Amino acid sequence: MACGFGYMAAAGISSQQAMASSIANPLSPRTPHLFPRAKRVIFLFMAGGVSQVDSYDYKPLLYKKDGEMLDFTDQRILAKTGMGSNQRVMKPLWDFKQHGQNGAWVSDLFPHMAKHTDEYCVIRSMHTEGVAHGPATLFLHTGSTNLIRPSMGSWVSYGLGTESQDMPGFVSLSPSFGNGGPRNYGNAFLPASYQGTAMGRAGMKATDIGIDNLRNDSLSPDRQKRQFDLLQSMNHEQCQSQPGNSELEAVISSYELAWRMQSNAPEVMDISKESEATKKLYGIGEKNTDNYGRQCLMARRMAEAGVRFIQVNYSDNSNNPAWDQHNDMPKHKEHALAVDKPVAGLLTDLKKRGLLEDTLVWWGGEFGRTPYAQKNGTGRDHNPTGFSVWLAGGGVKPGLIYGATDEWGQYAIENKVHMHDLHATILYLLGMDHEKLTFRHEGRDYRLTDVHGNVIHNIIA
Repeated sequence: MACGFGYMAAAGISSQQAMASSIANPLSPRTPHLFPRAKRVIFLFMAGGVSQVDSYDYKPLLYKKDGEMLDFTDQRILAKTGMGSNQRVMKPLWDFKQHGQNGAWVSDLFPHMAKHTDEYCVIRSMHTEGVAHGPATLFLHTGSTNLIRPSMGSWVSYGLGTESQDMPGFVSLSPSFGNGGPRNYGNAFLPASYQGTAMGRAGMKATDIGIDNLRNDSLSPDRQKRQFDLLQSMNHEQCQSQPGNSELEAVISSYELAWRMQSNAPEVMDISKESEATKKLYGIGEKNTDNYGRQCLMARRMAEAGVRFIQVNYSDNSNNPAWDQHNDMPKHKEHALAVDKPVAGLLTDLKKRGLLEDTLVWWGGEFGRTPYAQKNGTGRDHNPTGFSVWLAGGGVKPGLIYGATDEWGQYAIENKVHMHDLHATILYLLGMDHEKLTFRHEGRDYRLTDVHGNVIHNIIA
């Protein structure tokens, strides 16, 4: 019996490897498990943790109790002191107003995004794992706080392939080196073909974002083609002698993709041919919004070109990323000025072009912030127990306000949505069952949501 089970296991592994090697292009489009509402995702990652009580989660009690010293017990305080402690209640630094037909409360921090409240669904009851940026950011991207797991974009590429054979299936614009770094767009144990393609890095000007060594100006196109054909014939011969070598297959596929990208990627990345009206919509040419506006416009062009998962990072390369205001909450305004108009412009542009219907736009960070002032100062600490994100397009109910935190804005208490649930829901909107999207590794089936996650059907149109 032992020999029999061993043989079955070996046969299963061999058949999986044979199937992988038989696929001419691992990024070829695949049939989804379910009817897809969305074809692609644009993830606008706000690294560091936007304060929900200063943006989308209006709490009148914070104004009433501002300055009072009260007992707040949360994961962060318990981790540091092992007990609760008195903290000073801190009111929002920006006024809230109701917007749209749904009457959504949005602060003056995001005046442009507030004009679109009837187009996106705000989830105000998010909670997650990890009280520090590193674990929480990894969890947002991979579903794990500390282990090597495939990123969400890699899972999407693995499950669906890509719409375009001339562009990568998964692109991360200006990713950070910190808080997970390459793991946030890595493939881990999935075949190497599904790793994300990083373009630029955090802190780099958007005008400098590109793909290194994409063109070879020293050789004629004909000679480059002959050189490429020779190299690929040698690679394929080597591949035949090593069946099932996914890394080698990925290298060969990447060479082929790079060859096709020479004539396609530069055009996709070049926004110079866009109309002045479109550039103005994204805030391009304006001091505060030019950089992120360019990235958002690139994301729209990539969506049109068939890229399946596009992440537009707003971050830097420090261990305390952009929105991490522990002692300087007014700095939230600086970051809001940089992203508010470009994000609103992206929504307007996608809708105008008919792309919002099948493009899921996801805006948010790894966690939120506390309703009290940290160390009685002028900033807020991390809060993974209750925060806000929003989703637009791609089959989501527009104008919906879903879930709620307690009266302080600290804990999610109504229609709670865990990060695993959000992952499961996004996969569902793309046509994938998160329980069936698995990959066998080291004797067990892995998935993005591990053994957790529930689709939030109430937010789906």
